[in-house]
Order: sequence, then structure tokens, then C-alpha cells
Amino acid sequence: MMKAIKIIILTVLLSFSSILFAQNENINLALKTGNASELLKYTSSNVELIFDNKEGVYSKSQASMILKDFFNKNKPSAFSITHEGGKEGAKYVIGQLKTSNGDYRVHYFIKKEHSKSFIYQLRITQEKF
Repeated sequence: MMKAIKIIILTVLLSFSSILFAQNENINLALKTGNASELLKYTSSNVELIFDNKEGVYSKSQASMILKDFFNKNKPSAFSITHEGGKEGAKYVIGQLKTSNGDYRVHYFIKKEHSKSFIYQLRITQEKF
């Protein structure tokens, strides 16, 4: 009986991990290609956006306009993860976004809400060398 419970728990954890992995891959691809619409599929109804000197909590439609404008002005060519971590129910990813106008450091924070995980904060800051 105890062995069956352990197998069930392990199966649930592995399923959840594979779902998060697929979600992260889709988020990273959306950043790499500058696809604001795809990126916003993984946000909650309101998302905090932080750009160099701008910060605010926006609805999906507002965030869409802001991100599309950013990606139009800064055509992405690559995105790579430099660090990630977190704990149960919350995760963060730090990466580097290469664009036509220089490199940007990207942080996104994911938390679990109602059995689904969503980006609740996206921070994009230009790297200064």
C-alpha cells in the first residue's frame, strides 16, 4: 500500500515537472522570437512589467501593446537562461536576451494560482557594459 502511494506521488510530481518544463520552453521561445502574444498566454490576467525606467501592473491587452512595442524596437535574436530557481509554488528565471539594439537581462517570476502556473512579473533591463 505504501509503495503504491509513493508511486502515485512520484507520478504526479513528474507530470507537474514536465508541464512546467514545457511551459518554460514556450516562454523562452516566445522571448527569443519576440512573440508578445505567445508570451502573454503564460501570464495571469494582470502582470507586472518592469522596463529600465517604467514599472506598472498591466492587463493582458495593455501588456501586449507594451511588449509588442518593445519587441518592434528591439528585434530579438537569441534568449538563453543564465540562472533559475525557486521553491514549490514559485519559480524565477534569469536570462539574457540578445536584440538588434543590444543585450537585455530578463527576469521572470512564476507562481502557482488555482493549480496553474503564471508569470506574475517580467523585468527587462538593458545590460550596461
